[in-house]
Amino acid sequence: MTSASLPERVPHTAIEDIIALLLGTLVVSFGASLLKQAGALTGGMAGLAFLIHYATGVKFGVAFFLLNLPFYWLAFHRMGKAFVVKTFCAIALVSVFTELHPRFIDISHLNPFYAAIFANTVMGLGFIVLFRHKASLGGVNILALYLQDRYNIRAGKVMMGVDLIIVLTSLFLVSLPLLAASVCGAVILNLIIAMNHRPNRYLA
Repeated sequence: MTSASLPERVPHTAIEDIIALLLGTLVVSFGASLLKQAGALTGGMAGLAFLIHYATGVKFGVAFFLLNLPFYWLAFHRMGKAFVVKTFCAIALVSVFTELHPRFIDISHLNPFYAAIFANTVMGLGFIVLFRHKASLGGVNILALYLQDRYNIRAGKVMMGVDLIIVLTSLFLVSLPLLAASVCGAVILNLIIAMNHRPNRYLA
């Protein structure tokens, strides 16, 4: 197939972006709420926020929002104003929604292994929605891309290093079975993103 025969890219409208931000953050925050109730973890900035929550009692939503603040400058210089605005809104919505979900739903019994797998799965789906509308939730991802561009440090290695630190630190806060479930869930989340967030598979 020649480039001339490829369908034309049609950008999302503002209304579509708003709806996507709401849906994506609702899904991600629901997964985060399940992880919080089960005492499980995930990778990236959300994983760091969970560590702070478990270690200090600071609300996950507050920790998640504050941890991402330093990365907006990097995002602005690397990806532009529109990306920063959408990302700020997405992070704020996830921070708020994660704290609101327990007010509307009460799960009396939640298997930690099931919670870790299911929560990371739905979070992966939410990430895809946000990514495809030029938004993000990951300060770690932004930092990794910045270090790769400026210092030629591979982004994958940076992200892997951060996740490794999260895993090692969490050994002091969660049990080994729960940690194993969290690692499996984080792998599933990253596989979902790797399989679906590819520029040559999505044109809008």
